[in-house]
Amino acid sequence: MNRIEPFANRDALADAAAEVIGQALRAPGARAFVATGGASPGSTYDRLATRDLDWGRITVTLSDDRWVDATSPESNEKLVRDRLLVGRAAEARFLALKGDGASPEQDAATAEAGLRPLLPFTAILLGMGPDGHIASLFPGAPDLAQILAPDGERLCVGVAKAGQPPFRPRISLTVAALLQSRLIVLLISGEAKRALVEKVGVDGGYTPPVAAVLRQERSAVRILWAP
Repeated sequence: MNRIEPFANRDALADAAAEVIGQALRAPGARAFVATGGASPGSTYDRLATRDLDWGRITVTLSDDRWVDATSPESNEKLVRDRLLVGRAAEARFLALKGDGASPEQDAATAEAGLRPLLPFTAILLGMGPDGHIASLFPGAPDLAQILAPDGERLCVGVAKAGQPPFRPRISLTVAALLQSRLIVLLISGEAKRALVEKVGVDGGYTPPVAAVLRQERSAVRILWAP
């Protein structure tokens, strides 16, 4: 498992994440960036939005989203539109997960059709919950084995109930989709999350969802951490 790269504080963490992702998105060829939601990545998006990139050739999508209107404060799409897709970065194409379907599963199927042409993704930014969940892949989900399978057929699935508040239905990329990326950046902060990641590295019987990303060799992973 990759080593944890420590930074002095969360501002330095955001600087580093923006630099790592910006470098990846400068690579030649088609580029697709998978963003995440949550409390941590906003500062990274503020910095990434100012990078001198060929934004018109970049597609931005999401690792997961709550099945709410895109104007809702709970929407990851809103976070990305407000903090990343501004200024020059507004030239990027955005592929939403939440659509006009009658259910999260219908929207997931529609999003999957749009995701396939983007493979392999250039870079993915992931956070991690205190229970080790990534995207909207929560411990204890009834279909967890299928959505964590690295060779699963589905790229995107509906999640009937989240494993933490707010208990909204969600749409999420699967591990099979996440591993079709040239680079995965895992952004974590706090001693408890560092300890969780370190335990994944030494205890083979400990299998929170994040382990499916950390214990694989298909995609490069960088783990960035601050107190």
